Amino acid sequence: MNESTIKVAVVTGGGHGIGRALCRRLAKDGATVVVADIDEAAASVVAKEIGGVARALDVSNEKAIARLVEEVEQAHGPIDMFISNAGVGYGDGASGAISAEGGMNPIDDRWDISWQVNVMAHVFAARALVPRMLKRGRGHLVNVASAAGLLSQIGDSAYTATKHAAVGFAESLAINYGDAGIVVSVVCPQAVATRMIGIEDDSDSLEGGFRGNDVDGIMRPDAVADIIVDQALAGRFLILTHPQVTTYVQRKASDHDRWIGGMQRFRRKLL
Repeated sequence: MNESTIKVAVVTGGGHGIGRALCRRLAKDGATVVVADIDEAAASVVAKEIGGVARALDVSNEKAIARLVEEVEQAHGPIDMFISNAGVGYGDGASGAISAEGGMNPIDDRWDISWQVNVMAHVFAARALVPRMLKRGRGHLVNVASAAGLLSQIGDSAYTATKHAAVGFAESLAINYGDAGIVVSVVCPQAVATRMIGIEDDSDSLEGGFRGNDVDGIMRPDAVADIIVDQALAGRFLILTHPQVTTYVQRKASDHDRWIGGMQRFRRKLL
């Protein structure tokens, strides 16, 4: 699938951060972009800027995703690329990995919402799109996970666990449907200058955020979006915006116990 084939694209979490940058990039490439976000006002701002279409969407609602796919395809034609980008992270509560509640972002049950948004939203999108893409013999699913899905996020076990699940599900999609023309990509970035690490949209600063996020540098969302789109269009499955992650994954695989020890030392340093 090359750039010219992306005529219709949907980006969830498109109102802020990486999602907003992806919408801008795809519109620049000439695609009709549906900006979907639970924050409808933010989606509308982005859509107006790029000449796209704004849609309110709660990605934890399977019926809402199915309805969005149906309505978009009726109004604009087949969805060539669906980027499942929306995600959440709340931090560990007072009891750490076993906490039900959120830490830095208070919530009564971070595990349930993290599972719904970080994992099941990908499943819901695939359920709505795969049958359509199979009939067409083409299509691209891009699931945004995190480097935490390959490694770990110190201080947020729910985020870590659900991002691992998201990577595993993307692998299953690629294995099951790759021969049928559906191209699957999973994105595993480290720190990006977004509200998730405490940096506001379109900030000129690459500093701040939460301690430990800047180990390998904080990237700008527009640079990340370019990498994601370019590599997805090239058919790459695992998209790493921070190349150092490759080395970390290799070290983890070669000696898991040593890697755990290193992460424990890093945690002590952060604390």
